[in-house]
Amino acid sequence: MFLVLASPIAASYYTYYVLRPDGRTNYGTLVEQRPVDALGGAPVVGDVRTLGELRGRWVMLVVAPSDCDDGCRRRLYHVRQVRLTAGKERDRVLRVWLLPDAGTPDPGLLAEHEGLLVIRAPAQAIATSLPATETTSVSDHIWLIDPLGHLMMRFPRDADPSRIKKDLAKVLRASGIG
Repeated sequence: MFLVLASPIAASYYTYYVLRPDGRTNYGTLVEQRPVDALGGAPVVGDVRTLGELRGRWVMLVVAPSDCDDGCRRRLYHVRQVRLTAGKERDRVLRVWLLPDAGTPDPGLLAEHEGLLVIRAPAQAIATSLPATETTSVSDHIWLIDPLGHLMMRFPRDADPSRIKKDLAKVLRASGIG
């Protein structure tokens, strides 16, 4: 009789102290929250000059020079696809390509990414606003900016788009703004 009554208590202690769950984690790295709404300078595609003009929307940001190598093209493709998979929530997310140089992006590439906003910003301002890691550059990542204009998350180099999608779905579900 004692075993029948004590077994639920023993099981709960065992579960709590021994079988600790791993918990839920993000794929992207949460970064120190900092305002990035002043970042920008001149519109290239669209009429947006700074990221601050995009307040109220989530922003998936790619930083890359205008000559856009294969890694840049892959990141732009992933950002487009992740946004499309957000379904009815996709209107809450904007895609931005931040150019640190004075070049002109390939018109064919821009045609593939309809709705992509392209903004030119000083390279020094980008470097001070977006925290790169010791082993990567700012342009190796996809960045997520919240609707208040704060940098929130950095996705790793060669990021898995399905895992980015899960992180984006979490923040869209949890956020009442944007």
